[in-house]
Amino acid sequence: MIKTFSITDIGRKRKLNQDYVYTSEQPVGNLPNFFIVADGMGGHNAGDYASKVTVETIVADISESFEKNPVRIMGRAIEAANAVIYRKSCENSELEGMGTTVVAATCIGGYLQVANVGDSRLYIVNNREIRQITRDHSLVEEMIRMGGIDRADARNHPDKNIITRAVGVSEAVEPDFFTVELKEGDTVLMCTDGLTNMLEDEYIRTLMNGAGDIAGKAERLVWAANDNGGRDNITVILIEPDFKSA
Repeated sequence: MIKTFSITDIGRKRKLNQDYVYTSEQPVGNLPNFFIVADGMGGHNAGDYASKVTVETIVADISESFEKNPVRIMGRAIEAANAVIYRKSCENSELEGMGTTVVAATCIGGYLQVANVGDSRLYIVNNREIRQITRDHSLVEEMIRMGGIDRADARNHPDKNIITRAVGVSEAVEPDFFTVELKEGDTVLMCTDGLTNMLEDEYIRTLMNGAGDIAGKAERLVWAANDNGGRDNITVILIEPDFKSA
């Protein structure tokens, strides 16, 4: 049985938590387990509406899917959520322009299947390294790829919160997909930018390799992000794969 723990926190500066998290260690439709983090954006309560409805739509779509391929299962569910959010934003002026990031994953045997839209992230962490699997769909990430700035300068760039893809902002959405082979000692970290904007990757690795169980490590990450300023909502999922039954 895989071990998981999830936590979401409003942070120190925001009046509303626009993050939304869902975890299931049990099967969801044809997926053996399912984990998702969403970080909503939009004025008033549009951001928290977008993240909540997106996650609920994705989970419902996966539950009813007859597909067997996990990439197609997650991809079609994200497309279904995109259609719902985009339609609602067109129908209701108070929800206009809303959207959300999504990072989703399922553990199948010794492999992790990942889907991503936006700048919420999935990492693989062990006692040797922290490795970001997802690629941010952000203006700053595009600037890095084109050689305009280096990664160190990107952390404090004024446009670092501008994302180039999100669920619900246009009629079509294009998720990225990743397949990762998990090794003994790996822990999966899924999180919103409320964590990664507050803490350097190596410090995250240090905290996760400290003493304590999976719940204590997740709570330690949230505490550290808040202690460092807590400028945004903070959401964390930690997953420890089960290699005995893989």
